[in-house]
Amino acid sequence: MIPIKNPQQIAVMREAGRIAYEAMYKAREIIREGVSTYDIDKVIRAHIEKCGARPGFLGYGGFPGSACISVNDEVIHGIPSKKRILFEGDIVKIDTGAFYKGFNSDMARTFAVGSVSDEATHLIETTKKSFFCGLEQCRESNRIGDIGHAIQSCVEAEGFSVVRRYIGHGVGRDLHEDPEVPNFGTAGRGVKLMVGMTLAIEPMVNVGGCEVRQLSDGWTVKTADGTLSAHYENTVAITPDGPVILTAPLE
Repeated sequence: MIPIKNPQQIAVMREAGRIAYEAMYKAREIIREGVSTYDIDKVIRAHIEKCGARPGFLGYGGFPGSACISVNDEVIHGIPSKKRILFEGDIVKIDTGAFYKGFNSDMARTFAVGSVSDEATHLIETTKKSFFCGLEQCRESNRIGDIGHAIQSCVEAEGFSVVRRYIGHGVGRDLHEDPEVPNFGTAGRGVKLMVGMTLAIEPMVNVGGCEVRQLSDGWTVKTADGTLSAHYENTVAITPDGPVILTAPLE
């Protein structure tokens, strides 16, 4: 069953989204060579808790961090560690969310560590662009397949591939709710979008093939061929006036 939120609930999710956004960009300020993924996670947790929320990822399914922090060929679910040190030329994906007054937010960004390759820059820019292609389809009476088709078309036009094993999802009282939101698909197919749906739209894009593998830690997911991967995500509400990004600063 797909939970539909009323305007008051969406307003609370907007606050949860603001908290996650602020935490993300406080973390961005410390990203540089020599910083550990544990250092980044600590900044995120401190800000979320300072705002009277709790990190939505912390303890979720047993996950030990407040954010998933994945580097280079790590796609998602990287565990923060004091031993995982960033180096010039790395790209780092941060995926986090805040649980506030009964509702979750969920967002991800990919950041460059210093100067990165042209390929890495193109990958990061394409992943972000593909999110906004999908966002354009987040309108009442469109379908889930319209979102995935738009993302996939954008990514493949640039010569990259979309991860298929992991997908977007509904978000609200639970971090993962119905419906599933693949980053690929056929236009005009799937669940019809309705006002009040809140979705985590999150393209995960690889330089090489779409295949991935999970490491023995039970969390970290890498590209199967060792190529770079990028991630870009926001929590989005379907409204009568079109899509609204909830994981953004308040106006």
